Amino acid sequence: MSTNVVTRFAPSPTGFLHIGGARTALFNWLYARHMGGRFVLRIEDTDRERSTDAAIAAIIDGMKWLELDWDGDVVFQFQRAARHAEVAAEMLRNGTAYHCYCSPEEITAAREAAKAEGRPQIFLSPWRERDPKDAPAGVKPVVRAKAPREGETVIEDQVQGRVVIPNKDLDDLIILRSDGTPTYNLAVVVDDHDMGVTHVVRGVDHLTNAARQTQIYKAMSWQVPVFAHVPLIHGPDGAKLSKRHGALGVEAYRAMGYLPAALRNYLVRLGWAHGNDEIMSSEQMIAWFDFDGIGKSPARFDFAKLADLNGHYIRNTDDAELVARLRGSLGEMEGGAALATGFEKVGWDRLQAAIPSLKERAKTLAELAEGAAYIIERRPPDEKAAAQLTLEAMAGNRALAERLAGVADWRADVVQAEVRAYVEANGLKLGKVAQPLRAALTGRTVSPPVFDVMAVLGRDEALARIRGAA
Repeated sequence: MSTNVVTRFAPSPTGFLHIGGARTALFNWLYARHMGGRFVLRIEDTDRERSTDAAIAAIIDGMKWLELDWDGDVVFQFQRAARHAEVAAEMLRNGTAYHCYCSPEEITAAREAAKAEGRPQIFLSPWRERDPKDAPAGVKPVVRAKAPREGETVIEDQVQGRVVIPNKDLDDLIILRSDGTPTYNLAVVVDDHDMGVTHVVRGVDHLTNAARQTQIYKAMSWQVPVFAHVPLIHGPDGAKLSKRHGALGVEAYRAMGYLPAALRNYLVRLGWAHGNDEIMSSEQMIAWFDFDGIGKSPARFDFAKLADLNGHYIRNTDDAELVARLRGSLGEMEGGAALATGFEKVGWDRLQAAIPSLKERAKTLAELAEGAAYIIERRPPDEKAAAQLTLEAMAGNRALAERLAGVADWRADVVQAEVRAYVEANGLKLGKVAQPLRAALTGRTVSPPVFDVMAVLGRDEALARIRGAA
């Protein structure tokens, strides 16, 4: 274990915390905790036009909901712009950067000429070795890093292996725009260096950036961090992940009723494995996580597997905690606000009493809430339930209600015993009696065990519904 290890999650606040970003954050968090190091959160808000306060709030809220705690304060990249410019100035002084006065039109023309001649479309600035005294008047230059022309830039990646990029394929990167603002690659390198980041864990789509960033590190004689570029997440059909596959913000999963522990467990298995283990606690993930378990192939997102895993976590979560999580997320669920108002009226303890029977079949908190809706008020029977309430069935419900009216100890087992006695005495089948009862009590043909429903509703409410439906 090394307390010197520092990882970071550095999202751009141009949208919500999407599922791929959440997995990147999780991998960084796990490795830092596994190594006894630090995990830092940096908001890369240098793109002022696209960065929004709403996105920043959503990212931070998503991290908190996923229970991925970070060390120290959140760092905002834009606030460090002066430091980035300072490093660019230092590179100018040590000869590893230069002012370039080329216009966008000149650059385009040079690339088109290279294309026409069959040469690589790498822009070679004429200002790399040119005397700045020749600079045109009134033109604000950009600052370009002076990349090596010969040899190779090598990335010893912890996931992708040894990656070799010929330097001839990399042009002189702009590190400072003509208005003095830093570009992404410069800002990232300076921030990672200043924050002591030792391991950069991110998507494989950043692999080319790693080569460019390595050149900046070397230009400043700084230690290059360890890189680990993880495969992307695809849909179940192997295509690039889209919204129909599950490329949604973390807040959408919360609204759909997934538990943070289940989502963490699912995300860690998207591209990483520990033997055949599928279900694992956070403590186990931290103990086991290392780069060796990350595969090179894209992982496939599967909503069905996530739902099954979430169902496992619901069944194994304390009833009181499930109620607390429901109270915290009902407002975000479709129709959840009305349910929250209803539970407030009848009392949340009534919901908690129903949880044991509800959670056996629910795969999400949303399903749990919908299953508990019978507690709040009598619902008009849906089409299938109405079909159960025949004249004969309603007469049976009335007769059964009269018998149950004498039950003082209104517990599920006592009520069940009384109903069974009624069934035997009248030569009936339990199902033929239970289904009309369920329809009267819940307005549905599917519910938790009918005797549990009756116990949760209480004697007076249960009898009123049975008689009311009849």
